[in-house]
Amino acid sequence: MGADVHGSGTGSEPEHGRWSGVDQEFLALERELAVFLRRARANSGEVAREVHPELEPGAYGLLVRLEEAGSQRATELAAYFGVGKATMSRQLRALETLGLVTREPDPADGRAWLIRITDEGTSRFRRVRNARRELYVQKLADWDRAEIAELARLLHHLNERAES
Repeated sequence: MGADVHGSGTGSEPEHGRWSGVDQEFLALERELAVFLRRARANSGEVAREVHPELEPGAYGLLVRLEEAGSQRATELAAYFGVGKATMSRQLRALETLGLVTREPDPADGRAWLIRITDEGTSRFRRVRNARRELYVQKLADWDRAEIAELARLLHHLNERAES
């Protein structure tokens, strides 16, 4: 008997009965994403500590975004990550305390501030990112480059859908 993942309470639907066809594909997607996300969460603490021993795991993504997109307002970062202003402010304060980011007046609006990754933050981030990239190269050495590009494309597409 298959697991009753949708909560009907009976638990008696056969694996290929009620949840056949497309539903099986979505169940497989859910299962693989759950494993992937669990491993990513476990790994994020290690990666953050490699940047700085006191860096929170969730803050690594902020460095990724700032290094990639350049200076941004805290509200833009909060919207991009789908978190509240209070959460974003707390994470940015922590990054600022560690010397990894700095705040500068927004030349377009003197009342607003732009968050920028510091030279120290950039140096630490790039060192860890390069080591991480090398790990991906090793783990996916037997993959065709087209498969890697397709995986990146599909993940980007999924992330875009999650934004909307």
